[in-house]
Amino acid sequence: MNNKLYGKLIFELSKEGRVGYNLQGNNYGNYEIPAAMQRAEDAQLPECDELTVVRHYTNLSNNNFGVDTGFYPLGSCTMKYNPKINEEVAALPQFQNLHPEQPADTTKGALTLVSMLEHALCELTGLAHFTFKPYAGAHGELTGLMTIDSYHRSRGDLARKKVVVPDSAHGTNPASAAVCGLEIIEVKSLADGTVDFEDLKRIVADQGCEIAAMMMTNPNTLGLFETHIPEIAALIHDCGGLMYYDGANLNPMLGVCRPGDMGFDVMHINLHKTFSTPHGGGGPGSGPVGVREGLQEFFPVVSPYHGNFSVMMRAYAYILSLGREYVKLVGPLATLNANYIKESLKDVYELPIDTMCCHEFVFDGLKDKSTGVTTMDVAKRLLDDGYHAPTIYFPLLFHESLMIEPTENESKETLDEFISVMRQIAEEAKTNPDEVKSAPHNTPIGRVDDVLAAKHPVTNWKTLKNEEMKD
Repeated sequence: MNNKLYGKLIFELSKEGRVGYNLQGNNYGNYEIPAAMQRAEDAQLPECDELTVVRHYTNLSNNNFGVDTGFYPLGSCTMKYNPKINEEVAALPQFQNLHPEQPADTTKGALTLVSMLEHALCELTGLAHFTFKPYAGAHGELTGLMTIDSYHRSRGDLARKKVVVPDSAHGTNPASAAVCGLEIIEVKSLADGTVDFEDLKRIVADQGCEIAAMMMTNPNTLGLFETHIPEIAALIHDCGGLMYYDGANLNPMLGVCRPGDMGFDVMHINLHKTFSTPHGGGGPGSGPVGVREGLQEFFPVVSPYHGNFSVMMRAYAYILSLGREYVKLVGPLATLNANYIKESLKDVYELPIDTMCCHEFVFDGLKDKSTGVTTMDVAKRLLDDGYHAPTIYFPLLFHESLMIEPTENESKETLDEFISVMRQIAEEAKTNPDEVKSAPHNTPIGRVDDVLAAKHPVTNWKTLKNEEMKD
């Protein structure tokens, strides 16, 4: 942003009495607003002319980062490119102008699309039925666990209130189980990052009659393929539990293998990740839940409608664009790109588990710990070169986790440039560590105090003005 005027808050640009509109007179009569709905005082809104407002928000938008503007290697989130044809399909007025309360006989096209998407997802996952009501991945997790709980209740098996979760799991797994009123049992990981099958056998031997399900992500949160899924599934099924698949890492599985074939009974899919729909900034999302035959009758009513329909349209357009032939390349190419970056950087970044990964992998900070440069410093320095930082300090298995997922869309040239910058930062950590520790230097806002921001957030203009008056 070159003009300092538009680097200010919109409230700082406000001038009393200035307007950017001219409304016509009221031709509809006067109607009194009920006293209970009236403000005690006028809303504190900025007063600006239209051009100032347009320039302010246009410049502000240029500070946003997205996959359309640069490489976005955010581990565990699959921030892949969103083809523009998806947007064109979702913007078709025949779909865009639908209302959820329309009579069913006027929405047959939309309902047909839902049915075709369900069929495609069943083919890709090996499951029998899907519900599209969940609005996001975590909502899907809750829906899936509620389905499992209802299944056990229907059989009078009320003691099954425990869910086994690996210690490397996404944080939403234990959170969703807790919200569902279930108890979490943690199973340990081995040194190679996979589930400790012996520890799991001990848990099942001690508490098998109370286990409702085991939640797993495969590939797991470290980007490693769990090779003992058939044995794990058999163990859980034999004790009366069900297998739940967290679909957050489904991307590298496309065209390679299907969760339903491995023995999973219930799963959610993050349509906004694997099937290429926008989800930066917290939404919109979609978390449809799939089940094996016989479990569909236990789907809970978590929404009266079919979730985020526009996301479903984008996902189906993506699937049709790839077709049977090219959807099979998604997983292998995502895996190839991740391994290429990993192998190109493991001499300067600590690789705690040196093995073939799938779509993502985790470094434990810089290999040379003597520099004092942390994973946070590396992430901030990446911003100076126009890259979004990878996921940092997750998973919690390593002290300086740096989690990278390139997705299948990125070219070798883009990966090579990213690798070059990562190597440059590793060299700077040795020769000029202060340059890295004080980064970023080229962004509109420099290094912020994250702790202060969390403990004393300034969330509105009035609070900011009050803080300035105190100073």
